[in-house]
Amino acid sequence: MPRVRHKLLTCSPGCPVEGVLHLIDGKWKGVILYHLLDGTMRFNEIRRRLTNVTQRMLTKQLRELEADGLVERTVFAVVPPRVDYCLTPRGRSLEPVIMAMKLWGDEHIMLQA
Repeated sequence: MPRVRHKLLTCSPGCPVEGVLHLIDGKWKGVILYHLLDGTMRFNEIRRRLTNVTQRMLTKQLRELEADGLVERTVFAVVPPRVDYCLTPRGRSLEPVIMAMKLWGDEHIMLQA
């Protein structure tokens, strides 16, 4: 099992929800996970899809997702350097959660625009 950045949350029945929110907290993590559902992507591919994210913030969010065992980072020893990102099985298991959030957003958030 991957090393998890967050402490175990065993305080109450709601703590599993809090635990999930800790894993996908941050403005970009859910969106990154959503785009990686399509498959392996290079750093710049992700950045092009998230037009308002800075390179520094994207790097930080990807590193945290990797540290939590949700995303796998593969570095290729080529010039120019190539780095691919994909979901781990643990990250892929969030697909129903991410898709439920997308569906809810389609039905409720987009109506406000």
